[in-house]
Amino acid sequence: MAADHHAGHDEHATTTGTSHNKLMMWAFLASDCMFFGTLVMMYMVYRPDMAELGGLGPNDLLDIPFSSLMTFVLLMSSLAFVLGLSALQRGNHKGMRIWLSTTAFMGLLFLGGEFFEYMKFWDEGLKLGTNIFGTAYFVTTGFHKIHVAIGVIWLIGLVAMSYRGQLGTHQSEKVEIAGLYWHFVDIVWIVIFTFVFLVPYR
Repeated sequence: MAADHHAGHDEHATTTGTSHNKLMMWAFLASDCMFFGTLVMMYMVYRPDMAELGGLGPNDLLDIPFSSLMTFVLLMSSLAFVLGLSALQRGNHKGMRIWLSTTAFMGLLFLGGEFFEYMKFWDEGLKLGTNIFGTAYFVTTGFHKIHVAIGVIWLIGLVAMSYRGQLGTHQSEKVEIAGLYWHFVDIVWIVIFTFVFLVPYR
């Protein structure tokens, strides 16, 4: 059985020692990094025009303490994911399911908080086409939230696979690949949070 497992592993390995699946994920993340980099640069180009927008600009609407709390939740979700992967690699499937479920819950909490913030902006009158800030803000953060939602669905799928006995310790790479995606999503949010919320507009 060990020989079969080793053969199966070699079958998916590349000359770099990394599996094809991991290389594909790294390639996807590289392209996604350029995508988000373009969005952030777009935001920075139009940033000087956002300072004074008659009550509907970033200085009037952004809630930094609340968004900081949501950022903390998302960062802690990465820690929970690491603990889940570690549990699986030790053969602790129950622990893995608990920590990955916690990660998914934190992702949902983040999405819920951001949706609440969206609703608050809409009530104030800021929508996608209201002004340059509305367009840049909703496009940049909206695409990130789509990525978080995909990650949450992925995590729930992994937990479901574990309950069906389809995610053994020797298949931890499936969780590692999901982890690459999840940590990338967290890093992207740190960049967005820094440029959108923390850098002064005046």
